[in-house]
Amino acid sequence: MIIDDLYLALPGNMPVSLIAGMFGLLFGSFLNVVIYRIPKMMQRDFDNYVAEQSGNELTHKDVFNLMVPRSACPHCGHQITAIENIPVFSYVALLRGRCSECKAPISIRYPVVELLTALITFGLIWHFGTGAAGLASVVFAYFLIALALIDFDTQLLPDDLTLPLLWCGLIVNTQGIFCSLTSAVAGAVIGYLTLWLVYWVFKLLTGKEGMGYGDFKLLAALGAWCGWTVLPALIFFSSLAGAVIGISVIVITKRERHVPMPFGPYLAVAGLFMLPYGQLITHKYLGIML
Repeated sequence: MIIDDLYLALPGNMPVSLIAGMFGLLFGSFLNVVIYRIPKMMQRDFDNYVAEQSGNELTHKDVFNLMVPRSACPHCGHQITAIENIPVFSYVALLRGRCSECKAPISIRYPVVELLTALITFGLIWHFGTGAAGLASVVFAYFLIALALIDFDTQLLPDDLTLPLLWCGLIVNTQGIFCSLTSAVAGAVIGYLTLWLVYWVFKLLTGKEGMGYGDFKLLAALGAWCGWTVLPALIFFSSLAGAVIGISVIVITKRERHVPMPFGPYLAVAGLFMLPYGQLITHKYLGIML
């Protein structure tokens, strides 16, 4: 696939992109469920595993997944009705940021995630169109939004998301949509090994763990989608963002330096930028380095 043809094409169709953005609002609402529930599902599975291995009664017997039970207020248990679950509108116009039953405040992050998902969906469909590249890029973005916020909340990057993201990247690139399959496989291997080596060098020098294994898998997934040639720029931009934001947070909040900070969100942001523009940046500006 010729890079100039892929990345310098005229913008996409505005009405189609707007419709895609509207669907993005709906998927953003679902991503809020994913972000909230997957860590809890992992904890429940762990609790049940420990109980089972100890010969005790299972800690959690009720069904809890992405579909069941229905969403409810964490304060009073009020089940969210259909009209209360309209993306952004319900929060702003109907609920005004509070539970309709107990009036407890609802985090503003819910509509922010919905709007962010809509904007990213609009931008990717505008850039790539509605073909295979556009649809695949939207799936890629939804995985990264969920992973970034789960890591921000819990410092976990679940295998249930990172591994499917990696395999999806390899499958998509069997058709050479974003890079060749050879580059995708190399990107997955090099991405994983790069952070694996950083982890062990840091641990040998300091005796501490600088990052988790989830970061290795996430960078491997990004390499599978974007190809190995994009990895240097991707690592540079994510590290730069992490350093700048991390130092700013320490200075502003007077947070202790030893308190760990997640790296996944920075990788995710860099990945979202590099999928549409990474090959262009690499070949136009960094080609001499590769």
